[in-house]
Amino acid sequence: MADKQISLPAKLINGGIAGLIGVTCVFPIDLAKTRLQNQQNGSRLYTSMSDCLIKTIRSEGYFGMYRGAAVNLTLVTPEKAIKLAANDFFRHHLSKDGKLTLFKEMLAGCGAGTCQVIVTTPMEMLKIQLQDAGRLAAQRKLMPETVPVGTVETKSPTAMQLTRELLREKGIAGLYKGLGATLLRDVPFSIIYFPLFANLNNLGKRGSDDTAPFYVSFISGCVAGSTAAVAVNPVDVIKTRLQSLNRGSTEDTYSGVTDCIRKIMRNEGPSAFLKGAYCRALVIAPLFGIAQVVYFLGVGEFILSFLPKKDN
Repeated sequence: MADKQISLPAKLINGGIAGLIGVTCVFPIDLAKTRLQNQQNGSRLYTSMSDCLIKTIRSEGYFGMYRGAAVNLTLVTPEKAIKLAANDFFRHHLSKDGKLTLFKEMLAGCGAGTCQVIVTTPMEMLKIQLQDAGRLAAQRKLMPETVPVGTVETKSPTAMQLTRELLREKGIAGLYKGLGATLLRDVPFSIIYFPLFANLNNLGKRGSDDTAPFYVSFISGCVAGSTAAVAVNPVDVIKTRLQSLNRGSTEDTYSGVTDCIRKIMRNEGPSAFLKGAYCRALVIAPLFGIAQVVYFLGVGEFILSFLPKKDN
């Protein structure tokens, strides 16, 4: 973020708007990432991101690429707002006693990543089921041998139906399946992203008290986001596999993080942990680049300026 002081409501608005714009732009790539990460050896329906998107449009139509987007658009506002505002909060308090060192920057990122999983875990849990439903439906048509015997084809559930079913069967814990893997992904991501962005952004400042131009903030957000995304992609693969409830007959099921790592290594090899890495980089880079530009432009402050001010 820029060094200028921004009120908490403005931070929340900025984070929410950035999330909505970003998700709308890159959601089809995120869908391809989920489907590529979930397919296992013996049930490979897609060969690449472009192949996945083409087959999705052919079998589900254009809006099939936005399957599960409603969940993301609903929950991405609090998720991004919490992440960005929490990082600013921790950075502010950690810098009170002096210079903000790299360690303190990483500590602030750690706090931000930990806070955001409150929203991220249920959002990802629901989104993954909706995104992967199309892959399973396509498998039934094109690869019937991967479908368990006696399986009846049913209509894809909605987010509300999934939520009710999970709450009825497993309680609130059902929505937080994969919490450990989500923490293992989001905390290191924030530890890498926020210090890297801040230091790259500082390189573009014209003076010590000046702010970097918006294009520097955008490029810094894209570079830091894609770097952090690729670095934690192995954990993202594990999280996606753990949170997927439905599987083909030839696909493994997992009891936890260590069981998932062991089975992936044994059956698919270490390269499987990089599945969807370039998709994830393409998703995260513009998401955080857009976030930095929204902050730079002060959209939240502009909106709040129209609200009546309280008299002292």
